[in-house]
Amino acid sequence: MKIPAPGKPVRGSQSGAPIMALFDLLGRRWAMGIVWTLSEQGPCTFRELQEKCDNLSPTTLNTRIAELRAACLVDHDATGYRVTPRGRELYEMLVPLGLWAKEWGKDLQGVPGTQS
Repeated sequence: MKIPAPGKPVRGSQSGAPIMALFDLLGRRWAMGIVWTLSEQGPCTFRELQEKCDNLSPTTLNTRIAELRAACLVDHDATGYRVTPRGRELYEMLVPLGLWAKEWGKDLQGVPGTQS
């Protein structure tokens, strides 16, 4: 399993800039959703997390968990999967971005060339 790493070329960028590595990781199917779910709802077993992620396939969920664990954003303990302190920090920075995106989405409603 290869996770995006700062200093190495990643999908969409050869620069190796840390932000590009993060965007590559979070842009993978369900990666951000897993961090978001665990941050908002707390530790979950594999099955609970799968259900909370719209019954995501076990293969995809297992792959994303492994990537997020390798990136030190998610960990596992007796209570189940949970975000690490670094994962919590990321989530707290994403919340304002999510609010901004909702307003941006409203701005785009009815704009030709955008889907509504």
